Amino acid sequence: MRLLPAACCVLLGTFVLADGDDDDKAPAAGRQSAQPSLNGEQQRAVGIRVAHPLAAKAPERVDALGVVLDATALISDLGDATAADAAEHAVAAELARLHALHEGGAGASVKMFEAAQAEQAKAQAQAQIAAARFALHWGPLAALPSAARQRVIEASASGRTLLLRADLPGRHTLGAYQGKALLDVDGIEVPGHVLGALRQTTELQSAALLIEVPNAPSGLGPGARIPVALLTAERSGMLLPRDALLYDENGAYVYKQLAKKTEAENTRYSPVKVRLLLALGDGWVVDGLDGDDSIVVHGAGVLWSLQGMGAPQHDDDD
Repeated sequence: MRLLPAACCVLLGTFVLADGDDDDKAPAAGRQSAQPSLNGEQQRAVGIRVAHPLAAKAPERVDALGVVLDATALISDLGDATAADAAEHAVAAELARLHALHEGGAGASVKMFEAAQAEQAKAQAQAQIAAARFALHWGPLAALPSAARQRVIEASASGRTLLLRADLPGRHTLGAYQGKALLDVDGIEVPGHVLGALRQTTELQSAALLIEVPNAPSGLGPGARIPVALLTAERSGMLLPRDALLYDENGAYVYKQLAKKTEAENTRYSPVKVRLLLALGDGWVVDGLDGDDSIVVHGAGVLWSLQGMGAPQHDDDD
């Protein structure tokens, strides 16, 4: 989240959230879900600015930098995960056998049973580590159904398809992409299929997608770097500057200024959940807003701080 100037932090001590929120005994959850409320002087002091979002269409192509991945790394990670999983099942079966013998008085000692328990804990930990490593390196494949995942792995291992990492330099978040991509191989456009977002970053420190390329041109091997165009549907949405957007475990959201019921009351702001579509220029095209909504485009971090460190409730109460 954005850091606030020291002067703003001092002013925040005088702000109120909503009617009744000055009760020190109110539960924390109530404070976090309250709607921030500021008077005109407070809004000016912290630089709150609102604007209407602009209707916009997302671009059809997004440029990325691709690198062909080594299939042996995929096979190695898969082998480690498979072996660790098999070992865990074997140890669990042995533990179950010893437990049955011990309960039936057939000669399995307490010491043998406890040793088997320790082995199971170790095998379980190793299986979890191997599975987590596979998910980190090959997240989109891990998310596929078993049959589809096996098809992609077999095709990659045999050389019938290539797996390619497409980095979006300067980007750390991804919008909604269709499952198509075009690789520029010596001036020839080669189609690829987007499998999903990768979790692990590289030296580029950017968001990336995993792309499957069937029947790739011969000579295109691991380590090759090629331009990639990610194809997106023409999406209509609302354009907002980056400063308007905040993010928590529930996703992206903005603060909407609510209409006053009387001139004397403070201005209230409600967090509204939005769906990120695509980055466009210095902003984002999002879904979930109307053109007549008054959105906080500067000072959203101040409103977030008023609700405490917990996640706000993304409800549009207006």
